[in-house]
Amino acid sequence: MRFNAAVTTELLEGMRQAKQTIGRAGLVVLPTDTVYGIGADAFSAFAVNKLLETKGRGRQSPPPVLIPSLDTLRALTDNPPAIAFKLAEKFWPGALTLILRSQASLSWDLGETKGTVALRIPDNDIALALLKEVGPLAVSSANLTGEPAAENVDAAEGYFGDKVSVYLDGGQSPSAKPSTILDLTDPGFVKVVRVGKLSVAQIKKVVGSEAEVVTAG
Repeated sequence: MRFNAAVTTELLEGMRQAKQTIGRAGLVVLPTDTVYGIGADAFSAFAVNKLLETKGRGRQSPPPVLIPSLDTLRALTDNPPAIAFKLAEKFWPGALTLILRSQASLSWDLGETKGTVALRIPDNDIALALLKEVGPLAVSSANLTGEPAAENVDAAEGYFGDKVSVYLDGGQSPSAKPSTILDLTDPGFVKVVRVGKLSVAQIKKVVGSEAEVVTAG
């Protein structure tokens, strides 16, 4: 089912259907502030596995988790460093993904995470509204592995067809660039795993002398 978010009645029905689908461990395509994402209940191992299979990815590539607030970050992580909050307060909601130590008590299975979780608050009203309704979502870019990320619903539907139950059409993506990913699991260091919409210079300006910014690889 596909719903046009520009039409109020369609958006309301689409959100209702998306909420039900996520509750049944189904998949939803949603707009974000970068490219479109394919999402599933982060706390359903069955749903996350379905997401990975649909994309053609293995458990060695766990999906990031989109969250609605900083309070959710605190609940999902174990002793996050102060620099995480400084970066989040500057760039969230926005195109920044932070890899942090996961809360060990959580009963979830995102794949081979090695005790970490990648978190982001997206700057998109539709995505945020859904997150506030259903809680954290495992969300990966809406594409088959090796193919370009979908910048509109047509592209996403072309990749996944009826493997995804609900498509929320928020129009053309505002940016083809993905989020910038930072690994904050090593004290004193900010490791740039992927440069996306945010530049290394923007990151360094916020980090200052509080940590050393290094590039992965």
